[in-house]
Amino acid sequence: MTNESFKSGFVSIIGRPNVGKSTFLNRVIGQKIAIMSDKPQTTRNKVQGVLTTNSSQTIFIDTPGIHKPKHKLGDFMMKVAQNTLKEVDLILFMINAKEGYGKGDEFIIERLKQTSTPVFLVVNKIDQIHPDELFLLIDEYRTRYPFKEIVPISALEGNNIDTLLQQVEGYLPEGPQFYPADQVTDHPERFIISELIREKVLHLTREEIPHSIAVAIESIKPDENGKIHVAATIVVERDSQKGIVIGKRGSLLKEVGQKARRDIEALLGSKVYLELWVKVQKDWRNKSTHLRDFGFREDEY
Repeated sequence: MTNESFKSGFVSIIGRPNVGKSTFLNRVIGQKIAIMSDKPQTTRNKVQGVLTTNSSQTIFIDTPGIHKPKHKLGDFMMKVAQNTLKEVDLILFMINAKEGYGKGDEFIIERLKQTSTPVFLVVNKIDQIHPDELFLLIDEYRTRYPFKEIVPISALEGNNIDTLLQQVEGYLPEGPQFYPADQVTDHPERFIISELIREKVLHLTREEIPHSIAVAIESIKPDENGKIHVAATIVVERDSQKGIVIGKRGSLLKEVGQKARRDIEALLGSKVYLELWVKVQKDWRNKSTHLRDFGFREDEY
């Protein structure tokens, strides 16, 4: 692009777990690059979404929900979320309108006070509350921090997203186009495929399973007919969890495979044969070597 006034920059999306950060990112980008679940702390790594228009390129960084860590993986997730605050041009602090102000928000605001980066308050899920409640909620947050802008949205319904994007562009510096116009994420397909499989396990299991799983992609190979063979291992921490993920006569694993395959085919634009295994690696979330194997690299942050 030769436009001299072209703007570009990095925008971090932060907030408590389960406020809708990934839903927002997928809505803005126009396709699924961040997995969604009703389980808190679904996002574990920085997921970057790239939005390119004629006048700007915005690189959105969806971070893990800020929470009190309980294991090495939790520590890693917190480092990822907090370190992005230092690297970006703008911070979107997203809250769930239905939940209101809480201890987790206090924790985040204390960290925001340590940065000079401009911060927007993005009030998500406004479709779930009465407008009178919204005004009271905004007043509550206004007294806590000097937000540059306050924008109510519904990421799920798409309400007010365009207004927010216009305001975001207004805060971006002039700069180059970092990525090709048709690129929507900086993550390799291998990462997104592993996340799509993990999402299906999150949807189909309950209790302790969701946070105990990781997905490792063993291989991605096209065959002579253009069909892509994907082999992946779902890793759990205990034998009992392995039984739950496989299900009675393999029923749950089969359902995970069917649902994930549809999303992977949409991502790759090709027919996919998906082969899944389940393996036990005891207490992997507390072992640095396992975390590195699954792509959680502390030295990158």
